[in-house]
Amino acid sequence: MRILFTLLLALASFGCYAQADYAREQRWADEITPAILVGDPVQLALPAGRKFLGIYAPNSKAQAGVVVVHGLGVHPDWGLINPLRSQLAEQGYATLSVQMPVLAAELRADRYSPLLPEAAARIAVAVKFLQDKGHKKIAIVSYSFGSRMANVLLNQPDAPAIAAWVSIGIVGEYTKPETFKSPVLDLYGEKDFPEILELAAQRAAAIQKIRGSAQIRVAGADHFFNGMDKELVNTVKQFLDRATR
Repeated sequence: MRILFTLLLALASFGCYAQADYAREQRWADEITPAILVGDPVQLALPAGRKFLGIYAPNSKAQAGVVVVHGLGVHPDWGLINPLRSQLAEQGYATLSVQMPVLAAELRADRYSPLLPEAAARIAVAVKFLQDKGHKKIAIVSYSFGSRMANVLLNQPDAPAIAAWVSIGIVGEYTKPETFKSPVLDLYGEKDFPEILELAAQRAAAIQKIRGSAQIRVAGADHFFNGMDKELVNTVKQFLDRATR
């Protein structure tokens, strides 16, 4: 639990600069929970008591557990997160998609940095949830700004052990990649955002010495993998199959 304590101390130091919009989180939960078709809503909690939504889809023959992390300002069943969490659950994994902290809708990505410690702490709670369900191997599949959140967690010296990290469409370079202890898949689309395409070589160089890591550019895909759910899920599953076997 030391990782959670460290991250929450960092969060407190940022508290005067940004406020997570917990009311907006609740509105997301109220909207999406009745429409969940695969999996069940669960209430997760940080050590201090702050609760947040997860969507847990078990699989009795799961090869591993997978924490699914959405992008900026949305929810754990949004867009491509839905096929990732639901189809991976149908194809041999137990998935837990978790609500990340959000700001008010009008605030841009550059205002989210103060929320990163709480986001990382939530991912750590999700990993423990899956471990408590009996999964010895846990992977993280994160998207866009959610990958930045996962990166913060994995930089911590006492970060929870994971079997693999799939980073989809991360904006910017990886921070402190020397701290990564498991294989990384850097996944992005051929028609992704310019800033993602421009830094592809730097990201590949950052993970090339990590055994089992890879970078894949999906032909024809944009940042949202519109119309390419099947290709996205298949690519992620193939990597997870190798990394968690």
